[in-house]
Amino acid sequence: MVVNIAAYHFAVIDDPPQLAQRLREQAERLQLRGTALVAPEGINLFLAGDGEAIESLLADLRADPRFDTLAAKYSRSRAQPFARLKVKLKREIIAFRRERCSPLRGRAPSVTPDTLARWLDQGHDDAGKRVVLLDTRNREEVGYGSFDNALTLPIDNFTELPEALAPHREALREATVVSFCTGGIRCEKAALWLRKDGMDNLLQLDGGILGYFERVGGRHYDGGCFVFDERVALDPQLRPLRDAAA
Repeated sequence: MVVNIAAYHFAVIDDPPQLAQRLREQAERLQLRGTALVAPEGINLFLAGDGEAIESLLADLRADPRFDTLAAKYSRSRAQPFARLKVKLKREIIAFRRERCSPLRGRAPSVTPDTLARWLDQGHDDAGKRVVLLDTRNREEVGYGSFDNALTLPIDNFTELPEALAPHREALREATVVSFCTGGIRCEKAALWLRKDGMDNLLQLDGGILGYFERVGGRHYDGGCFVFDERVALDPQLRPLRDAAA
């Protein structure tokens, strides 16, 4: 069985080329495939391989004080979903191209998967306010599944989110808005930017859809979660839509 991880961590990286080379050398030695993005603001990993090899790489990263709290989301497949290993240097580990949204200076308030599921069960948050789920992913991803009755936007790129959301802002003013994405990384930036832009009723779903699937399963979710590899999407039990070796 192949172990797949999705992991990101925001931290000040003074030596992106050196860190990228270190990641490449270790991933090659451990025969891992996937993508590792390195930027001055942190790392973003999508890797797959032998379970012990995955844990070895994570342990090495967590031994670095910059990544000691690095969290990973796990899933499994029969087939290796990546053709090769790619390690890339980037300006941002998730491109948003806006100021005032750096998670290096703190993160927006979040809600856990269990709390969100309870709010959706009862039809409101703990203060009695209606809950609106805001999907920050693009239209292709949304096509594979989303939360029931979520607000989805006709975007093709994450950078288009603020403009696409603008016509809905007034209607959302009295609600508790919970933003979500695949694993949480996009909401780390979007939630910060939107709150500083006056949307102080916005929270982010901790761990994204994959974290919700891990903790809650498919309650209040319709379909699967698109992933950017040959598995295409994961169902709420974190099983791949496509698995060539199955």
